[in-house]
Amino acid sequence: MTDTATPTTADAPEAGPEDGPGAPARSYARLAADESREDYSLRYAPHSFRRWSPATVAGTALGGIAYLADFAIGASIVFTYGFTSGLASILAAAAIIFLTGIPIARACAKYGLDMDLVTRGAGFGYFGSTLTSLIYASFTFIFFALEGSIMAQAMHQAIGLPVEFGYLLTTLIVIPIVFRGMGALAKVQAWTQPVWIIGMVLPFVVLAFEAPGAWGAFGSFGGTEGAGPGFSWVAFGLGTGVALSLIAQIGEQADYLRFMPARTEANKRRWNLAVLAAGPGWVIIGAAKQLGGALLAFVALEAVGKTHALEPIAPQIEALKPWLGSFALPAAALFVIVSQIKINVTNAYSGSLSWSNFFSRITHKHPGRVWYIFLNLAIALTLMEMNMFAALNKLLGFYSNVGIAWIVAVAADLVINKSIGLSPRYIEFKRAYLYPVNPAGFGAMVIASTVSILAFFGLFGTYAEAFSTFIAAGLSLVLCPLIAWATKGKYYLARPNPVNGPGVEVPDITATHTCAVCETAYELPDIADCPVRSGPICSLCCSLDDGCGDVCRKEPAAGPVLMPMPTVRGKTVRGTSG
Repeated sequence: MTDTATPTTADAPEAGPEDGPGAPARSYARLAADESREDYSLRYAPHSFRRWSPATVAGTALGGIAYLADFAIGASIVFTYGFTSGLASILAAAAIIFLTGIPIARACAKYGLDMDLVTRGAGFGYFGSTLTSLIYASFTFIFFALEGSIMAQAMHQAIGLPVEFGYLLTTLIVIPIVFRGMGALAKVQAWTQPVWIIGMVLPFVVLAFEAPGAWGAFGSFGGTEGAGPGFSWVAFGLGTGVALSLIAQIGEQADYLRFMPARTEANKRRWNLAVLAAGPGWVIIGAAKQLGGALLAFVALEAVGKTHALEPIAPQIEALKPWLGSFALPAAALFVIVSQIKINVTNAYSGSLSWSNFFSRITHKHPGRVWYIFLNLAIALTLMEMNMFAALNKLLGFYSNVGIAWIVAVAADLVINKSIGLSPRYIEFKRAYLYPVNPAGFGAMVIASTVSILAFFGLFGTYAEAFSTFIAAGLSLVLCPLIAWATKGKYYLARPNPVNGPGVEVPDITATHTCAVCETAYELPDIADCPVRSGPICSLCCSLDDGCGDVCRKEPAAGPVLMPMPTVRGKTVRGTSG
């Protein structure tokens, strides 16, 4: 899929912004200019690129949650805290993730923006969201390492490949797919879905016939650490913290949801259902997988021991043995490998988007999304070689304190601040209109995560340690609107956007405008008026400009800069310009 707004593919170096309005047009490196690979990694996804159906986008997004880390996480929670507390933890975390995911998913799908761009306009500011890019990037490489470890364990079981070499192979195998972008990812998810569904369902069908009493025994399981079968508030809090580490998964769902077509009267039911399913709906499947993984591990515990029971491949083999016999090992290995490829192409893809966002703002350079694939995978490979799988609970419990503070702050802005007028009704993500830092969301996240991390390390006692993630969520939920109210919403917009101002007739947002810097046409939401260039500038050129001194925010022009007449498919559009 191509777009008329694709930058030139010349390999010439970028024109320096300090050269002034008369400088040659900026040219992007070949990989950065190829949107079939770049997928609008740092900008708004235009309507002309969003040609997939709601069902296709949703199917691709849900294909990315095929991961088996849920099996390991669920088994680890139940083994540590017992069935009753573990079940309550998994369900509570799922409810929180679902509720916070609804407004974020709808915003990303409606505005064609990824999680970073939504965060910018939902209370964090242009540079304020830079820190969340690192939080999100760490989510992708932590879970890539976790999923890669599971895949390496499967290859070790199946063919005896040393896990150290397995780590390397699991890293290298995803690169050709992720390199190609959304189109390749959609194909991989569709082609592998039948194998994954069969592999996911079959072990539980076998257990239903061969071990019908397993669920009853599982319900009275007290864990392997002496927690006991009863309910414990401390165990519930700690277990919920581990399960909540998955809250940032909504970011990976958003990386697909931004390609959702526009919502219309004709498709609104399918659109709403697809966004709900592919956005927060992933956690319903995720929670079921956590419980299912814990059940398989419980059934296999006596046969393989605790260490191997926590590795998804071993319980899978034990469950299939009654029906498949000697074929159980290759069948289980195939399922695990397919599952891990499905999720790790998503982890690597989302990580490349996040690193691109981070470094473009810090360095004002954009070599292309694909180069950051290698950075993300290098960090993940290092974590695998360090055997991060052995410290699963502690690592995920710590991470969730930061992740939930960020996600809840964004959700609070979208649901509360925008509905009561403390925040603009739309998502403004362009540097030209944003303050560097908005204390509403950014301040809420920093305060909430700091307090919750101190609680996590036991500074405030046992119960505060157990419920540190609840502290993070509660503080973010309260502080984001409170700070926005205290600052009167001042830090959301550095200057008004003339297109979105009060009383302005809504223009045709699919109309394209030619960027004065790269001389390429982009749809209206991706364009800002630039007093330095005396014309329109696209959001990416604006981000990369390090010589303008942010004049537009410090000394706004008396009125909007007139832009060239927009065009749609080569025809002039009369009326409102951007």
